[in-house]
Amino acid sequence: MNIYIGNLPYEVTDDKLRELFAAHGEVSSAMVIKDKMTGRSRGFAFVEMPSDDDAQKAIDALNGSNVDGKNIVVNQAKPKTDNRSDGRRGYGRR
Repeated sequence: MNIYIGNLPYEVTDDKLRELFAAHGEVSSAMVIKDKMTGRSRGFAFVEMPSDDDAQKAIDALNGSNVDGKNIVVNQAKPKTDNRSDGRRGYGRR
């Protein structure tokens, strides 16, 4: 299962994220998403866990928990959609 982690402190690394989730089961991958230009964390990440049961236990245990002074948001990642609405619908039409 792919897990989304939001409101992540900027100092959290891939290794720290892996360690946090490994307490709840096997972690396939842990990746903090970084800004392409600055290399700085964007404040969210994804963790992949092969066991859906372990992943759900991690979500239940970690959602709302305090990591380095911030309460993180943890839930099942939603599949990426191709909905590219940019909020400009209807503008310029008369």
